[in-house]
Amino acid sequence: MAVFSRKKAAVAGIAVTAVAASLMLSGCATSDSSNPNFKDCKEVTDITWLGTIKVEIQDQFTNAIDTYNATNTDCTTVTIVESPDQPFLQTVTTMYEAGEAPTIMTALQELPDMADKVMDWTGQPLAELAAPGTLDVANIDGKQVGIPVTAEAFGLLYNKAVLDAAGVDPAAIKTRSDLANAFAAVKATGVSPMHFSGLWWSLGAHLTNVYHANAADTAEGQLAVLDELTAGSKSLMDDPAFINWLDTFDLLKANTIDTATIADSDYDVAVENLATGQSAFWFMGNWAEPNLLTTTPDGEFGIMPLPINDNAGSAANENISVGVPFYIMIDTEQSTEAQQKSAIAVLTWFLTTPEGQAFWAGPVEKDGMNFIPVYEGFEVQPTTYMAQEIAKYIAAGKTLQWVNSAYPAGLQDAYGAAAQKYYDGQIDRAAFAAELEAAWKK
Repeated sequence: MAVFSRKKAAVAGIAVTAVAASLMLSGCATSDSSNPNFKDCKEVTDITWLGTIKVEIQDQFTNAIDTYNATNTDCTTVTIVESPDQPFLQTVTTMYEAGEAPTIMTALQELPDMADKVMDWTGQPLAELAAPGTLDVANIDGKQVGIPVTAEAFGLLYNKAVLDAAGVDPAAIKTRSDLANAFAAVKATGVSPMHFSGLWWSLGAHLTNVYHANAADTAEGQLAVLDELTAGSKSLMDDPAFINWLDTFDLLKANTIDTATIADSDYDVAVENLATGQSAFWFMGNWAEPNLLTTTPDGEFGIMPLPINDNAGSAANENISVGVPFYIMIDTEQSTEAQQKSAIAVLTWFLTTPEGQAFWAGPVEKDGMNFIPVYEGFEVQPTTYMAQEIAKYIAAGKTLQWVNSAYPAGLQDAYGAAAQKYYDGQIDRAAFAAELEAAWKK
């Protein structure tokens, strides 16, 4: 198994965010008559795509694939394979053992585990179009095992109309105390200040990243903390940054709407609460914007940093987390050469043609997936309120590393399980810290 470079994973985020700013300001079958372009095909190649990249845009993704299947001249049909609600490696291991490996799949922490099963993108035209720095995390021992889907950001999402009504300027929130005061102002209007989701992946990957990205001033220092946890020499309860992070965790929990839970259905509830003005803030990422705009098409939803201390001007309180959430891989262990070529063809359609780009980066109201493009030559650019705010943070260099990209496979699941216990009051701070430390020893 290839060794995953934590340093490469975290440091790559710096280049990703810098470039993103500039870019934004199966087998063969007989011809399928459902696509008139297939009449001249000697044979049609069938490929599979595991999942819909992100569940939040599954309808838009499915429609895009349907459009490709009905209109392409590549003699290719794509079938979306439903991804079970379980860890990626568990899913693909079962599929490989059954001889049913997906042709196309997306992952992040699991890249090293997949390196010997997937195509090397080195020298491929699409890889050469990818923004510098966006490929680095997926380069495993010199093999380019994936290409980036998009750049994403997470932090405190907010409903601008709710904040305006409460007289709250998100740009003026510089400390945790400022955030507490903003919560009080919103509460005085009769609106719940916060929807704090107890989703395991949000807590385990994104919220913990806010701590790890602020555990040291440099990427090297942040990775050193992970090494200390791996070695069992790190005491979280003795780390002031961790205690500050816990204080913010408690502030969010104390001000959350009573419908927020650890249930998987919480995401949809949170979308409804923020979009309809029942809550003012939600700790989440820009992938939720299509869902918010579907619920309230004329809404304006922004993003701001999550303050974790009372030091105005500290990077912890001024930056949002930005990075590549997933990389696209193509199977070579079980897929034929024709299937691999077809996989490249559908991705080329998505990333280089006007029709494909419209689906990839277009607005949700026009059936787009609203991805921030990280490829040269993209003519379609996001125009939403949140996307424009993210662009400003990136352009100003106000970004935090995705240190969670360096978590080993399964770590964020263990982090999430521990965080849910603390969220629900089942364990105290010391026990929570102990479970986080123990996760690195499994």
